[in-house]
Amino acid sequence: MNLDALYSKLLVKTNAKLALIVLDGLGDIATGGPDSSTPLEASYTPNLDALTQNSAQGRMIPVAPGITPGSGPGHLGLFGYDPLEFQVGRGVIEALGLGIDLKPGDVCARANFCSMDAKGIVTDRRAGRIATEVCEELCDILSKKIKKIGDTQVIIRAGKEHRFVVIFRGKGLEGPLTDSDPNREGLPIAAVKPTDAKSAKQKKAAKLVADFYAAALPLIAKKKPANGFLMRGIAHQPAIPTFEQRYGLRAAAIAVYPMYKGLAQLVGMEKIEGPQTIAEQFERYVAEYDNYDYFFIHYKYTDKAGEDGNFEAKKKAIEDFDAALPILLGKKPDVIAITGDHSTPVAMKGHSWHPQPVLLNSACSGSDKLERFTETGANMGSLGIFEAKYLIRLMQANAKMFDKFGA
Repeated sequence: MNLDALYSKLLVKTNAKLALIVLDGLGDIATGGPDSSTPLEASYTPNLDALTQNSAQGRMIPVAPGITPGSGPGHLGLFGYDPLEFQVGRGVIEALGLGIDLKPGDVCARANFCSMDAKGIVTDRRAGRIATEVCEELCDILSKKIKKIGDTQVIIRAGKEHRFVVIFRGKGLEGPLTDSDPNREGLPIAAVKPTDAKSAKQKKAAKLVADFYAAALPLIAKKKPANGFLMRGIAHQPAIPTFEQRYGLRAAAIAVYPMYKGLAQLVGMEKIEGPQTIAEQFERYVAEYDNYDYFFIHYKYTDKAGEDGNFEAKKKAIEDFDAALPILLGKKPDVIAITGDHSTPVAMKGHSWHPQPVLLNSACSGSDKLERFTETGANMGSLGIFEAKYLIRLMQANAKMFDKFGA
């Protein structure tokens, strides 16, 4: 029997409330010898510490040992979808998060405005993290001038800061395509190519991207610091079973950034719009408590600080999260999981393969008798090291949602 089919067979409907709280890029590494700390270890977190007293801890492998995940695979794993089986382009996720109704055959790209020198070399992949207002102005310039390429409609929507999406809507298109992002400064924008050299639909889509670049770059050439753009996750929307179908849980997502709203929407979670701070997110959770069985709450700023290589900023982000945590604990769900979608070590300034720490709390989670929630503590926890795709199943077990297997 397929494992998912077994879980479905054992499923028991309860009135339990479950909450997954994701501090994006939470995991980190200590690099300065035996006395060095990670940002999580260095943070003042009295509320997490108190919760830890009655919790189990462990570490999670986001995809497979040694594989560094993007945010898409990282979150799909947390939602219980094997990221190797369910591969979703980042452009699709971002487009859904911005509220765009995708149609069959739409090819979507997640894009970053970037800085380039006179020779076309990328000098800053995020254009200094320009303000959202600047991004909106640039997208307005592009969308007014580029509405169609040949027989294909082009849709451009601004996201947050340097991020935006481009949707190609026409006949005979398909992804995935390779990225134009060289993934580091000092290189030119990469040519986008089909991932399947035999696919005529992918070839057509790749040609459209090249034509879009040819039309768009001259329009923003003098708009420093954002005088170029990079495209990633160029793909079409796949078929995917909903969260409620898989787990019997009506789920809601409380996230600020479009990509994470899109990930939640992709699996059928309902987006709850409005909150901008973690305190507001927790307050909205309290207000919506009776309306859903499962809450996904996303906090971005740990990842942002990790990518900037800013230890103090990551530490402060964790402390800000901890300060707001009592709002959620005032109406405590039956099962709480607190973790990251991956690690973003300050020393590496990017995502990594290091297993992220996870804390699991429920009436039957047991206590590992650890004083704090840290990477070091998680290494000693009873959950051990496991693949992230099993977290939802452990949460369901802690909610007493599974019948006994066998006699």
